[in-house]
Amino acid sequence: MEFNHFLSAYYPDTAYGGDRLYADMISQAKLVDQLGYRGVTIPEHHLINILLVPDPLQLAVKVATLTSRIEVVTSVCVLPLHDMRVFAGQAIQADILCDGRLLLGVGRGAFAYELALMGKPIEESRERFDESLNVLLALFARENVEWEGKYYRFGPLTVMPRPVGGAAPKIMVAALAPESIEASVKRGFHIQTTPLDATVERMKQQVDAFMSGKASLGEAGKHLRLALSRVCCWISTSKVVDRPTRYCSRMPSKATSAARTCSTLAVTLARSPIMVFQAWDTVWTTARRAVSMAMRSELFCSIAWRTREPFMPPVKMGWVKTSSPVMLRS
Repeated sequence: MEFNHFLSAYYPDTAYGGDRLYADMISQAKLVDQLGYRGVTIPEHHLINILLVPDPLQLAVKVATLTSRIEVVTSVCVLPLHDMRVFAGQAIQADILCDGRLLLGVGRGAFAYELALMGKPIEESRERFDESLNVLLALFARENVEWEGKYYRFGPLTVMPRPVGGAAPKIMVAALAPESIEASVKRGFHIQTTPLDATVERMKQQVDAFMSGKASLGEAGKHLRLALSRVCCWISTSKVVDRPTRYCSRMPSKATSAARTCSTLAVTLARSPIMVFQAWDTVWTTARRAVSMAMRSELFCSIAWRTREPFMPPVKMGWVKTSSPVMLRS
């Protein structure tokens, strides 16, 4: 098991400045490089004020330039939002500039609101993603590619530059459904997944699907990896513990009570050297219920806060997606 750090971005006040926002992320990447993590993970999102990285490949190149050894993973490049004839060349260029440390995570997108604003309804995202991925693979592998599909129709063309030594960027596919995970593994892709707000049992099903697909490939699949993102936070002082309770004090009484329960459970877990997934699942479930009672419309924009600890970069902690993916290898 190895660990990545997720370079999350939270931007509730534009006065903070985009320069400071990305400087925070870069400082985290530098520290992760020194601490021995396997890598960092970079999201892609547009038109919202959380996880806002409009160009993950650009940031990936910057991170690779300022670090010496960590892998740089995109989580994820949203293929339905891009034209593969442009994106393929961008990905190859980024892979070259990252000195081969890029792991190209791709997916179909997560936020319906965001996709709708970009003119790509989430209802079409699965179909668009499947075709986009196939086009991307063809453009990586061959010259004079032509295509006749539902979303892409073009005559012979060759993407430039070509992959160095014919080796295309390594691809990691984001998938949630166990059947999709297994099918993607059988095609030879690394996988990134998360149970989101589901149970630990769901997470086990996702891991089992990955292992099943990997086993079916035999020796050809031994190199494949699973990145599992799970919500967690490190709580070191009582002041930090009190923050969610103080924030939720503005909510209805039931939500406040639930937040206190979350804080107590989180402290109990933080005192243990190992955070057990099953125990943390109780915290996550309680927190999710507290949030959903009063904050449905603000789930991705409000419930987060900052803390500065000695020798630590700015850290985002809360009941939103602020986790570090865990790389699992058999």
